[in-house]
Amino acid sequence: MFDDFFVRALIAGIGIAVVAGPLGCFVVWRRLAYFGDTLAHSAVLGVFMAVFLEINVMVSVFVVAVLISVLLLFLQKRGGLASDALLGLLSHSALALGLVAISFMTWVRIDLQALLFGDILSVSKLDLAIIWIGGLVVLGSLVLIWRQLFAATVNEELARAEGMKPDRANLIFMVLMALIIAISMKIVGVLLIIALLIIPAATARRIAVNPEQMAFLSVLIGVMAVGGGLFGSLQWDTPSGPSIVVMALVLFLLTLFPLAQKLRSKQEG
Repeated sequence: MFDDFFVRALIAGIGIAVVAGPLGCFVVWRRLAYFGDTLAHSAVLGVFMAVFLEINVMVSVFVVAVLISVLLLFLQKRGGLASDALLGLLSHSALALGLVAISFMTWVRIDLQALLFGDILSVSKLDLAIIWIGGLVVLGSLVLIWRQLFAATVNEELARAEGMKPDRANLIFMVLMALIIAISMKIVGVLLIIALLIIPAATARRIAVNPEQMAFLSVLIGVMAVGGGLFGSLQWDTPSGPSIVVMALVLFLLTLFPLAQKLRSKQEG
């Protein structure tokens, strides 16, 4: 039998994978990896705000990430800079501000390694409840806006012409991204959460034949990465969070072999 902390880590990781899969599909389709990076980096600033204001870390990270998303939308409307330049500005600024602010708090000891790389083995029962309840909220919201968000991803102008509201769908998507990053920070850390969003979705894209199948496969691949990474970490005494991402990378590399391409060709046929 496995220890309780390992079982909790496995359940928590699966919960994150189930939510990160469908969200990651939109990240890949929209080429928003850098946006996800920006939100992840803003989590460092969120941790500072949580300690300074003495509030819950997840709540603080979520609020800061949402504010960064709204600021990005505002700056995009004002024009003058391309989206990738704005993302670079916000990403590195938020990370730098967070690290500098934390350095001034000499009376508080913050484990930056745990913040950056996560500590999935320390997940508590309360963390599990937050992860799964928050995950269900994210999934339910994503289901409700799936059609509008997918239409806006394909062609935003056409979606608007058909009476949809792509701007609202885009804002909700950004809020959902902020929420998943807030509840995932303790699992794999701010530097690795985007990898868990992107790699399973990118892997699924190589073998899926339609968007719905890609979303389902990304969940399955994410769950396999969590399970394989945790068991590998237990076997070889490696860091748990990075081990999960390495396992996800291995699964992606497997799709480069001819057998995976033959499987996709057979499905298309």
